[in-house]
Amino acid sequence: MEIRPYNADDLVEIINLFRATIHLINIKDYTQEQVDAWAPDFIDKEKWNKTLSEHHTFVAVNGDVIIGFGDIDDSGYLDRLYVHHDYQRRGVATLICTKLESMIDANLTIMTHASITAKPFFENRGYKVVKEQIVERNGVSLKNFIMKLDRPATMMDKP
Repeated sequence: MEIRPYNADDLVEIINLFRATIHLINIKDYTQEQVDAWAPDFIDKEKWNKTLSEHHTFVAVNGDVIIGFGDIDDSGYLDRLYVHHDYQRRGVATLICTKLESMIDANLTIMTHASITAKPFFENRGYKVVKEQIVERNGVSLKNFIMKLDRPATMMDKP
């Protein structure tokens, strides 16, 4: 497995991975109506490519297959982190998340909106729930969690 930066040629495969993961993995914690609204048939490719290109975005590849991806912006907002349904629980998300977190200034708090499914993963990494919330996707309500990771200052950060 290799972690590499995103490029626009990855877009279609990433969107397919995103949709499949939600429909095959997140369905355990959400209703069919909710996963259909969260990962609909039509996804705005231009909008996705724009944000993936503007953020620090990395993909995990196994041979020539993308098995995971994630992105974080300069403010420390970890936007997306998804792993192919056939590669769950193999350390893929951990490697991507570690890479994403390393891209952000150590003095910044990292925030994410974690699904019910992803909440335990982030808790195991030291993220704390700030707030449970209900968000709307395509007219359907879904529960997720605003979570943050406060990173301790390193010895090099101290005067």
